[in-house]
Amino acid sequence: MMHNVTSIGLISDTHGLLREEAARALEGSELIIHAGDVGNPEIIETLKRIAPVVAVRGNVDIETWASALPETEVVETSAATIFVLHDAHALDLNPAAAGFHIVVSGHSHKPGCGLYFFTLSFEGEPGLVAQAEACATKTNLPQGGKHSSPAADCASF
Repeated sequence: MMHNVTSIGLISDTHGLLREEAARALEGSELIIHAGDVGNPEIIETLKRIAPVVAVRGNVDIETWASALPETEVVETSAATIFVLHDAHALDLNPAAAGFHIVVSGHSHKPGCGLYFFTLSFEGEPGLVAQAEACATKTNLPQGGKHSSPAADCASF
């Protein structure tokens, strides 16, 4: 499905907890990509109140509801083709050779944003829902081949 959007919200590793700060950072997004470790289906429903959601399954998404989430997803927009997976170490293709402009992943628990490769995660002890903090960012897609780094817009909560 082609998404006609210019602003995409990125989030991952919510582990069943969506902080207000993360939700606010995603406001105004035309599409939200959740790069796995959702932790609870209510997270996706809450995000859908902000914008349509594309989500992949992470390693903590093991309950029955999560079986509906794919392990990888391709998001096509008029400006870029985006490959989404939870763990970048599981990437088994050359993104550029496969025609992808952007790769979005989570899992590392080291938030960071880059020009074409986003790794989003929470800071804190892996697996402890009480300490889960989401890295959420909103980025504008390239227009006419030009793209500014979203690093200044990447907020960690």
